[in-house]
Amino acid sequence: MQYEVLSALKIIGVTFLFSVAIMPIMKKIAFHVGAIDEPRNTEGNRHIHKRRVPKLGGVGIFLSFLFGYMLFGEQSLRMNSILIGSFIVVLTGIIDDIKPIRAYQKLLGHLIAASVIVFYGGILLSDITAFGFYINFGYWAYPITIFFIVACTNIINLIDGLDGLSGGICCIFYVTIGIIGFYQARYGSLVMLLTFIMLGSTIGFLVHNFYPAKIFAGDCATFMGFIISIITLLEFKGAALTSLFVPLMILGIPIMDTSFAIIRRLLKRQPIFAPDKEHIHHQLLGMNFSQRTTVLIIYGINILFALASILYILKDPVMGRVIYIILFIIVAWFVFRTTIISEKNKKITDRIRSKLKRRKAK
Repeated sequence: MQYEVLSALKIIGVTFLFSVAIMPIMKKIAFHVGAIDEPRNTEGNRHIHKRRVPKLGGVGIFLSFLFGYMLFGEQSLRMNSILIGSFIVVLTGIIDDIKPIRAYQKLLGHLIAASVIVFYGGILLSDITAFGFYINFGYWAYPITIFFIVACTNIINLIDGLDGLSGGICCIFYVTIGIIGFYQARYGSLVMLLTFIMLGSTIGFLVHNFYPAKIFAGDCATFMGFIISIITLLEFKGAALTSLFVPLMILGIPIMDTSFAIIRRLLKRQPIFAPDKEHIHHQLLGMNFSQRTTVLIIYGINILFALASILYILKDPVMGRVIYIILFIIVAWFVFRTTIISEKNKKITDRIRSKLKRRKAK
């Protein structure tokens, strides 16, 4: 066990150092090619920063991922598909960071990347057991898995609205999967390799991205979501629904935030990908929390989801369920207390928007 822990720390440490070192280079490249996030005051824009910030931090994570793979990985059909799919996702993100493209064009790139994973890599969600029923998806396994990968790819990007938010949530996911993997004696598997490489690469990015951020992940944040989808599918052992449910619960906050955003925009008859200022982090900012405090609050809630997942799968399933229920009650209170879905409570809406405007004006 001690040897495995040291090996994991070695992978994390090497990729962390590479990521920390390459981010300043990515900043210069971003300024050179025009991949810059400009301060914007347009109504509905979800970004609240006040200065020009270079993007392409996600490219730095990808390069650190490649470096880690070259040092510690082994060639395989699955790994080849992951590398090809990742390259397509990152290339799509780079293009959008330099010159924004339409949502359907980005979606096309993500569909192609997901198809590589499914048809070339053979990574499939083929069957499932839930509530005493066994379901074999048959040919539906292909579109279901593609949909799952594309959804995860975009979930992290959609919540990437504050310094350090998306990277920190991803790190919590990787740490949790790593802990579960160690306790289940699965060190040395592909899923553990991906987890440790991504953990080191993302922590290195956070050194430059935590408030006040010196670089953003940009649209290449989709790469983090893409790898998380692969880790989740590889982690999905057997056909039990719980083995898929647990990794997803680690991402409780971004999944719920994305779900609320979709419902909110459908109710307003807006495009699903239309930006707005009603996300969870905007709601917390409207409650007069600072950017740093808001991010730490979301970290804390996500850590509770991760803790519940660890308890559920390793120690005490009953206690895990209790924590899940408590968290969902808190989320339900939050939904009814804020405008995250509906603007029926106009006082709350006006207060949140006025505070965000004052924060932007400072």
